[in-house]
Amino acid sequence: MTTTTPAHAPNAVRTPAKAWRMLALAVAGQAVATFLVSTPAFLIPQLHLEQGVPLGLAGLLSAAPTVGMVATLVLWGALADRRGERSVIAGGLALTAVFAAATALAADVFGLLVAMLVLGGAASAATNSASGRVVIGWFPRERRGLAMGIRQMCQPLGVALAAAVVPSLAELHGIAAPFWLAAALTGILAIACFLGIRNPPRPPARPLADTVTGAVRDARAANPYRGQWFLQRIHAVSVLLVVPQFALSTFGLVWLITDLGYSAGAAGAVVAVSQLVGAFGRIGIGALSDRVGSRVRVLRLVAVAVVGLLLATALVGELHWAVAGAIVFVIATTASVADNGLAFTSVAEAAGHAWSGKALGIQNTGQFVAASAVGPLVGVLITAVGYPLAFALLAIAPAAALPLVPGHDEHRD
Repeated sequence: MTTTTPAHAPNAVRTPAKAWRMLALAVAGQAVATFLVSTPAFLIPQLHLEQGVPLGLAGLLSAAPTVGMVATLVLWGALADRRGERSVIAGGLALTAVFAAATALAADVFGLLVAMLVLGGAASAATNSASGRVVIGWFPRERRGLAMGIRQMCQPLGVALAAAVVPSLAELHGIAAPFWLAAALTGILAIACFLGIRNPPRPPARPLADTVTGAVRDARAANPYRGQWFLQRIHAVSVLLVVPQFALSTFGLVWLITDLGYSAGAAGAVVAVSQLVGAFGRIGIGALSDRVGSRVRVLRLVAVAVVGLLLATALVGELHWAVAGAIVFVIATTASVADNGLAFTSVAEAAGHAWSGKALGIQNTGQFVAASAVGPLVGVLITAVGYPLAFALLAIAPAAALPLVPGHDEHRD
């Protein structure tokens, strides 16, 4: 059954302490997986400025993990629907650790490095769909916006850790060193998640008799993509909004260095701050959606903000205002990641328990297909027109998302 949400949500909702523990482990697990996926982007300055690797080719390296994720997100989600969250998260992290170590060993051979990053990204995809199911399974609807906002901290936290550590670590010990660190972190969290995560309780089946055959099945098992377009519209909106997010996270560091004159360390600090602020911004946006009782209303406001902030980034970049550029970059990055938790929660609630893993896998697949294209295509765009005009042109994506945002929320009981 699909219904609209009420205009407001109750404020006093108790959540079991166990749910918060499950959430903490899921966040930590996906954050360290994100560290591996984000590491190639923060090797771009060294590869491009010191080793002479063309910006488009360096962007291709940064996109390699997301290519692997695209290939396996729906498969991991379907496995989580069938087998539960614990084994998928722990097993995926263990595989990620193995491929991170293999990436470190292959660091001197570009083609092999790309291949290992594809496999590492494929393994890391396990945490995406399964950790979203942890939130939907353990938290009541009135707290899911807040909980999913906390869960969505994993991505900016992982990126922030990579921004703070990877440039200096690679400069001191070579590009293999960050991948050894990723292998250690994902291995530790694989063990922690296996020991600490428990699958959330599954709701009882709701029998429904087929009017033609008379066969009885669970009503919640019906395909949520049939008969309504809510999920498809959210997927499309998310694809468009992920373009500025990945453009800023991939090329923000090198833009601060080459156009605004920051040192590698200072630029890395700015990017790390932007990701940390963005992480807490996701919590605030999620809590706001709980308070107003709507994910899509807040999602529409986020899209409008991203349009304006990309244009502001283009302006300060054209004027070469270093301090203002860093400030606007932090705000723009914060806004560009704010939509993820809203869309993720909307997809899981509209899909229902039996389909949430697959639907979240489809959601992430669309986002990472777009993200895979962002690295090489935006790299070529920047080379052709420069950073300011490229940032201005990127505003077309969130502007195109606005008419696609649904008019109301939907959920499957």
